[in-house]
Amino acid sequence: MSAVARIWLAGALALSVCATALAQESKSAAAAKALTAALDAAKLDAIAAKDPSKPDVFYSALYFPGAQLLVVSAQYAAPLHMDDQLTKKNYRDVYLDLFSASVAGTRTSVTDLGANGLVAEPEDNQAFDTYDPGKPLAFDGKWAQQKISEAEYRKAFAEADEHYSRILTALLAQAKK
Repeated sequence: MSAVARIWLAGALALSVCATALAQESKSAAAAKALTAALDAAKLDAIAAKDPSKPDVFYSALYFPGAQLLVVSAQYAAPLHMDDQLTKKNYRDVYLDLFSASVAGTRTSVTDLGANGLVAEPEDNQAFDTYDPGKPLAFDGKWAQQKISEAEYRKAFAEADEHYSRILTALLAQAKK
């Protein structure tokens, strides 16, 4: 095999591996599917939960069936109040409190359009997800427009997907109670 043929073959293989990696579902996809199924079954349009590892951090989501999940995670200065809201299943109130009255600098929000987990590179003309841990990031596949490298974009996506998966898992556990 000539050197040129080997280079072409290596390039084709690399592109194939990259395309396969991009086509794989995110970690949050299965968690989003499970959560939306549980919310549909319970006829809920909101859910909230406590972070299992941090007593003053809470999660909440508003669910628009078939359309989107709006999710927020934040530290809350009055955890007893939030615990009371969870006990009363006032999930929308938890969402509003976390979004508007959380401890400064601790809020992360996710807009999951499609309620299907985060998607790194949506198809053309498909709505894209956003992740905002204080600095918003659009998962639209256009990292250059956001003034970051492709590697930074992929790293940010992996971190966001991991965090979002943890949030969805905690919310699912609450929905199943």
